[in-house]
Amino acid sequence: MIGLIVRFIVSAIVLMLVSWLLPGFAALNFVQALIAAVVIALLGFIVESLFGRRVSPQNRGLVGFITAAVVIYVAQFLVPGMTITFIGAALAAVIIGIVDLFVPTELR
Repeated sequence: MIGLIVRFIVSAIVLMLVSWLLPGFAALNFVQALIAAVVIALLGFIVESLFGRRVSPQNRGLVGFITAAVVIYVAQFLVPGMTITFIGAALAAVIIGIVDLFVPTELR
């Protein structure tokens, strides 16, 4: 349980940093980023359940990258105050993927 909480906190911090760095991604406060981390994780779980592990961002392939970008983009419609362009979502997927190499956040 503690591991799950830490994972969401780390994911929220990563989202906050990404939102401050990227154009096309409105800056998030911590609560918005935490909600976004939960929503992105749930959307990622749903997509992975429907289409299998081959769409998982952990596969590091083109399909995983596109899936991560779409999940991040769709999350804006479920998280109050989160606005992002598709280009911003694609850039966020790249940066989150790079960060995930060093700090596994399981962010999807």
